[in-house]
Amino acid sequence: MSQFGAIDKLAVSTIRLLAVDEVSKANSGHPGAPLGMAPAAHVVWSQMNMNPKNPDWINRDRFVLSNGHAVALLYAMLHLTGYDFSIEDLKQFRQLGSKTPGHPEFELPGVEVTTGPLGQGVTNAVGMAIAQKNLAATYNKPNFTLSDNFTYVFLGDGCLQEGISSEASSLAGHLELGNLICVYDDNKITIDGSTEVSFDEDVAKRYEAYGWEVLYVENGNEDLEGIAAAIAKAKLSTTKPTLIKMTTTIGYGSLHQGNHSVHGAPLKADDVKQLRKKFGFDSEKSFVVPQEVYDFYQAKIGTPGAAANKKWDQLFSQYQQKFPQEGAEFARRLRGELPANWDSALPVYTPKDSALATRKLSEMTLDKIFNELPEIIGGSADLTPSNLTRTQGAVDFQPPSSGLGDYSGRYIRYGIREHAMGAIMNGISAYGAHYLPYGGTFLNFVSYAAGAVRLSALSGHPVIWVATHDSIGVGEDGPTHQPIETLAHFRALPNIHVWRPADGNEVSAAYKVAIESKSTPSIIALSRQNLPQLEGSSIEKAAKGGYVLQDVANPDIILLATGSEVSLSVEAAKVLAAKGIKARVVSLPDFYNFDKQDEAYRLSVLPDGIPVLSVEVLTTSCWGKYAHQSFGLDRFGASGKAPEVFKFFGFTAEGVAERATKTIAFYKGKDVISPLRRAF
Repeated sequence: MSQFGAIDKLAVSTIRLLAVDEVSKANSGHPGAPLGMAPAAHVVWSQMNMNPKNPDWINRDRFVLSNGHAVALLYAMLHLTGYDFSIEDLKQFRQLGSKTPGHPEFELPGVEVTTGPLGQGVTNAVGMAIAQKNLAATYNKPNFTLSDNFTYVFLGDGCLQEGISSEASSLAGHLELGNLICVYDDNKITIDGSTEVSFDEDVAKRYEAYGWEVLYVENGNEDLEGIAAAIAKAKLSTTKPTLIKMTTTIGYGSLHQGNHSVHGAPLKADDVKQLRKKFGFDSEKSFVVPQEVYDFYQAKIGTPGAAANKKWDQLFSQYQQKFPQEGAEFARRLRGELPANWDSALPVYTPKDSALATRKLSEMTLDKIFNELPEIIGGSADLTPSNLTRTQGAVDFQPPSSGLGDYSGRYIRYGIREHAMGAIMNGISAYGAHYLPYGGTFLNFVSYAAGAVRLSALSGHPVIWVATHDSIGVGEDGPTHQPIETLAHFRALPNIHVWRPADGNEVSAAYKVAIESKSTPSIIALSRQNLPQLEGSSIEKAAKGGYVLQDVANPDIILLATGSEVSLSVEAAKVLAAKGIKARVVSLPDFYNFDKQDEAYRLSVLPDGIPVLSVEVLTTSCWGKYAHQSFGLDRFGASGKAPEVFKFFGFTAEGVAERATKTIAFYKGKDVISPLRRAF
């Protein structure tokens, strides 16, 4: 006897029509995928473990709509299952200021991650699955299972064509993430039309080669039993992630079903009417939800979800009594708090300490804080020996069967997958439990991950990029590896710390701010070459983003620099002093935090009356807001030994002093206003 009856069919029809009504009311959106995927949504959500009244419950099952253009489906499900989305919210779909924007956004209740750029969501989900495996291995005890949730993903051909999903799926197979279940909407349609114009690979064979279990549902439009059986089988696959290849018809029930025209445009009025009639609803009424559908989802999801959440709370209370140390630590993480005085472990330096590359100083900082912060989980995109991201005594995050580590390990071998690493870090952060993910690569290759970095900033995931080899100081690797434009790109993003520390104290400051951030990601750009520990630097000063490193009375010029060019500017100031020219040296390691300081402080650093020369061996295009003149590199670099490359481009103490002298001469007798002054 079938486990599905008339109420299930009514619920699926309700989902379909709500999604269509949302799009029609907005006269904008994507009705095709929701019409095809409504049965899968009904089956998956009906057996998920979640509490709509407590969307942040840590052991809830996660749902990620990777094909985020189908968000009308997600809003319909959130409304029907009791999340804080009203019918009026659905009627405001895609309207300014509404709670139902055109793609899922992380801050909304029940929305796990921001999706829309294809491939990001499924990759975020790999991060969530990693986080769950690590949390379970860290805190679960015999008879105390605190973490056992699944992560479910809906994705389509677009997600599967984006390279990032291949990177992430390959890693998920290697890591044996059996807690990850993906439902592939195989409708053979993209915006261009039939997938036959560009995509005819055997997806199932590809995923089998990745080490996934692949299951099939031939009639995703109607076969609720088949979908349920596939989900049940997928949950039994403990050592393989699962891809369920579900054949559907895009725009199912529409007069234009199966055609790409129903992908990204509202249905015509007559089509909507016939659709309502076909599914047994009044053709003239929109946004209709039968009471029995509400009651069904309350009985299936709301009531059992609240009971499961309550049972978990009771279990955790007992856990805290039996395992007080682990219980207190886990409770602290659930509150989003850091350990008391954790930052006392940050290294502090004086000019007597040895000159070191800031990538080495970063390694030393991680060594000091890694065991103080169990929520830190890091890794590198293959460049561990160069990024220096693996701490002493770290255990790799690997399937226990591999013999290479275990799931309690907190060092992830991402392989050469920068873009996937960025989106996986976003997923780890979004999972909860105060995870603080970091990932290493060369600064130049953070550009490969730009889509994920942008979503970190937009969504407020405080992930940390350890970005080494930050400039022409890379030397012999040449222009292909010298990131002259990369920081300008990321400095242009809202809501992101872009650090380029000049010494050990500034490295410690970068980590302090990054770790204490609740909703702002960080890129920490680090040198390959050794840099001296500077007189006048401190964690407290650097944490402001910019500060006066060395000063003189009545300066003639301000030398404003970051990273390796700060010590260069200190040397240039000495050259100028020998000529009777007085220079203030300012370090500006992080534009974002400096901009957050009050105007009085910022103007005390860069006041009126003194010309400012910025010095950075990167593009000058982002310096206009702080400097009157800029000495930088507005061309690609060169291959050679680092000191020779610096000299070739004029980045020597004498070269900086020469440009400072020219700047002073240019502004002599002129009314010099601080670049920080603005009309609004």
